[in-house]
This record gives sequence, C-alpha cells and structure tokens, in this order.
Amino acid sequence: MAGKQNEKRKSAKSSEKRLEKPAKRETREKSGKRSAAEGFGARPLRELLRVTPGERPDLGGIDPSATPGGPVDKAAGVAATALLAQPLGSLQERLYAASTAGDRRRVLLILQGMDTSGKGGTLKHVIGLFNPSGCRIKAFKAPTEEELGHPFLWRIKQELPRPGEIGIFDRSHYEDVLIARVRELVPRNRVRARYAQINRFEKALADDGVSVVKVFLHIGYEEQRARLLQRLDNPDKHWKFNVGDIEERTVWPAYQEAYEVALERCSTDEAPWYVVPADRKWYRNWAISTLLREHLEDIDPQYPKGEFDVEECRRRLLAS
Repeated sequence: MAGKQNEKRKSAKSSEKRLEKPAKRETREKSGKRSAAEGFGARPLRELLRVTPGERPDLGGIDPSATPGGPVDKAAGVAATALLAQPLGSLQERLYAASTAGDRRRVLLILQGMDTSGKGGTLKHVIGLFNPSGCRIKAFKAPTEEELGHPFLWRIKQELPRPGEIGIFDRSHYEDVLIARVRELVPRNRVRARYAQINRFEKALADDGVSVVKVFLHIGYEEQRARLLQRLDNPDKHWKFNVGDIEERTVWPAYQEAYEVALERCSTDEAPWYVVPADRKWYRNWAISTLLREHLEDIDPQYPKGEFDVEECRRRLLAS
C-alpha cells in the first residue's frame, strides 16, 4: 500500500512539472500547514495547472490520474471541497452585490474535454456550491440552423454572463477548432484563422471585466472506456450513452492533437488554459472549486456602501 501511495505522489509531482516553465519551478514548502479550504500546495493551483502561453503541452505526458497540489486522498478531497462552499458562497454574494453599484466584473468558467471527462459532474458538484440565482449555465450542442447562419462566435455572445454573475459553459466556441479540425467540417485555413479570432474575443471579454477560466478536463483513454461501460451496464444510464462515442474513440489521437494545438495557441495572459487531471472525480471537483476561489479572491469584490443615513433610517424604523 505504501509503495502505491509513493508512486501516486511521484506521478502527481511529475505532472505538476510538465504544466509549468522549468525556469519558474519552485521548491514546495516543507512546513506550514494550511486548512483544507485554503488548499494544500505551496503555490496557487492556477500556477501549477496553467498552460504556459505559447508552449504546446504534451497531453500524453500528463498523468490524468495525478493530483497536483491536491489533498492526499479521496476522503480528504471530498472534505476539502465541502469546506470551500462557504468562502465561494461569500465571494459570489460580494460579486453580485458589487454589480448593483456598477461593478461590471464577472466570471466565465469554460469546460472542455472528451466525452465522460466530467463536464456534467462539475456542474453538479462544483457549481452546486454556489447560489444558482447568480449563475448562468449553458451547454452547447451541435449548432442549429439559425446558429449556422451566423459567425461561429455569435451563439457564444448570446450566453455570456452579466455583471455580477458566474457563467459556466459546458463546451464552447472551442468546438469550432476541435471537432471542426478533427472531422474537417471546415477548411483547415479557416480553423487556423479562428484561433486568432478567439484570442481577440477573449481579450475583449477580459477588458470588459470578465475573468475567463478555461479548464481542459484531461481524462485517460482507459478511464473513458470504463465510464462508457458503466453507462452500458446500468439501464438507468442508457440515456447518457451515445453510440457515436465509440466512433469518436477511433480518432482519439487526433482529438488529443487538436486540444494540444488549441491550448498552445489560445492560452494567453488574459485567458489562460488550465489542464485538470480528471480520472479522479474528487480531485477534479476540488481543483475546479479551488481555481474558482483563487480567481474570485483575485477579483476581491466588495460590498457597496449604502448611500443613506444609517442612524436616521434606524430612528424612523423604530418609530414606525
């Protein structure tokens, strides 16, 4: 048992290194414990998981079962995620409150990944930590006839979060440089042009107060097979099974390459990509919750001050 745990720790540390520039690697703190809600690594998780702008990640070299910067095991991970509910809820309330005074800042979480990587699970277990009235969720499917009649970013712009909201995209405009590239739905030169369009679009969002958090849920080939088999083995899950998923597995290498190219060309200072190992669902939930907390803390929204005489209002209420 001890040997297996050591192997897991080595694998996790190896994956952490592959996601960061060698020049920026730092020695982890040997002392100084932090609470479960604060995190477990010496560095912010968004530094450990971030794709360096301009560098192409090797997804084949990143262990999808790794837990970089995370709790030691599932039990600790589940407990740590639960403890994040209070600070996330508080930050969300402050973000919404600030918008009532004209603050335009908001958050957009973009979830991408192969089928069964956990996009739906993230919505259930992570977004469930927030007040749903302050969230705007959109799952993008195949484009409709109307959407096909517009530029590919048109349908995305219709679903953006409003000031004070947390928006969540289950798939996104990146489908137009992923499946479009793999299945050759449009000419390759048009796909190449879309990377630049996406970068300009996301920079405009950042300039307008949107914190764009893009997460690639990195699931392994064998783990995906296991999850698809679980759906087949359970009649109550047959509605989630798509026969086309089997066909998509035949072009797995092409999809991995398409993701690597998209991550390389569209991880920017304004809208970086994060690779979250997704074989372990508990780690996925903790990591995304932590990323959201770090971004909200960076925004640091504040309750607006009331523009009224507090004591006079109290006097009038007591006299009423």
